Amino acid sequence: MGAADTVPGVSGGTIALITGIYEDLLAAVKSVNGKMLGRLVRLDFKGVVAELHIRFLLALFCGIGVAVVTIARIMNHLLHHHPQLTWSLFFGLIAASIWVVGRKIDQWTAGIWISFAIGAAAAFQIVSLVPATTPEALWFIFLSGFIAICAMILPGLSGAFILLILGKYEFITATLKNPFDPVNIGIILIFLAGCGLGLAGFSRILKYFLDAYHNLTLAFLTGLMVGSMRKIWPWKEAIEKKMIGGELKVIREQNVIPDVLNTDLLFAVGLMAIGFIGVILLEKLSHVKTAG
Repeated sequence: MGAADTVPGVSGGTIALITGIYEDLLAAVKSVNGKMLGRLVRLDFKGVVAELHIRFLLALFCGIGVAVVTIARIMNHLLHHHPQLTWSLFFGLIAASIWVVGRKIDQWTAGIWISFAIGAAAAFQIVSLVPATTPEALWFIFLSGFIAICAMILPGLSGAFILLILGKYEFITATLKNPFDPVNIGIILIFLAGCGLGLAGFSRILKYFLDAYHNLTLAFLTGLMVGSMRKIWPWKEAIEKKMIGGELKVIREQNVIPDVLNTDLLFAVGLMAIGFIGVILLEKLSHVKTAG
């Protein structure tokens, strides 16, 4: 999940879904409630541990944190120097995820298809937005974390891409490259506070809908992934560039059909296949672990 969340356009929520921990994640976050916080204030640490899904949350968020800090620089390098091949791998990953999650829906009724279409249309429009220039004030850093974390746990919507739209992706990833700088520590803590509040609130909403309207919610989440494929398509052409921070950057691009004579096309298709097969194997492995 941490590795996926460093890539604009790829959602950690998708990884949670295909590995079978999505509903466990929502339940674990929901365990951070008023009762648990009351016990924490009273220094009833035994009660806190009993109320909180602490082993699950510690293992998961430590893994996410380590991946974000260690892989952010690698992902940044790959996206800048090998964009087509990198996006090809993730395209195959998301394509397989759509198939895996879609299979979890018991019956595709008219209502299910409508929910799917709404999710696809919403994601399609969101990923077409142009990144904005926004303030670097602490209140906006907090708000960015709040919004990005909501996207992170939604399959198909990338928290990293939401940060890109908010104009804070490079700002936040720059602090992660030197996380022990005193100024960066403050920024990271404010950002994490926003993430924590957003996660605590939004996860409860998602958990309710998954419990009360399971198939409709899964169809909506599947639609989000389908709509996000517009962003992940590997072959693009810049249609608008702008000087940002002394560097010419692409701020608007369009998808194009690849040149069949391009020698990189074979490698790209191969990486798509690797991503697709990798997700299928990961899903099968998660079922084996669950059964065990």
